[in-house]
Order: sequence, then C-alpha cells, then structure tokens
Amino acid sequence: MKESEEIIQALLKFRNERDWEQFHNPKDLALAISIESAELLELFLWKQPDEANTGKVKEELADIFSFAFLLAEKFGFDVKEIVLEKIKTNGEKYPVDKAKGSAKKYDEL
Repeated sequence: MKESEEIIQALLKFRNERDWEQFHNPKDLALAISIESAELLELFLWKQPDEANTGKVKEELADIFSFAFLLAEKFGFDVKEIVLEKIKTNGEKYPVDKAKGSAKKYDEL
C-alpha cells in the first residue's frame, strides 16, 4: 500500500468510527483547510520565523494535510499523481534559466 493510501485509510477509519462523513463534503473540507491554514499563520504572527512553536506548527500541518487528503479522496485524486503533475506544470511555467533565485510570478519572468 502506498503511503498516501495508508494515510487516507487511517483518516477514513477515524472519521467513519465517529460518523463524521456527514460533515466532510468538499465545501466544508476546503473551508477546514483554509481555517487550519489560518491557525498555522497565527503561530507566526508578530514573531520572527524561528520563534514559532514547532510542536504547534506540526499539529496545524497535520490538520491541513488531513483535510487535504480527505478532500483528494472525495474527488478520487491520487495525491502523489496530482502533486507530481503540478511540479511538472510549474517547471514549465518557471524554467530554471528564468526563475532561479527570483520570486517573480511566471508571467513576469
């Protein structure tokens, strides 16, 4: 079993044992990702980047990943496949010779 599939199966087991699938429609999963992302951002608010509590960062990342995996599962997406596809697309939009060391958006390179 692929790692991503193992994670999804564990999440589904946890969710189903609690009868939470009723709350996990695509819209609410997307909202949950956004909310958890805001909680991650809050850990850095008014601090230097290295001052964030790494234990709490880890917890918020786990929440974000969990909801993202559940959303991918809802749409039947293979997580590894969609991430690798996005890396390929970004590689075409941001060729090394133009993008290396630059924070410019692809249409400004």
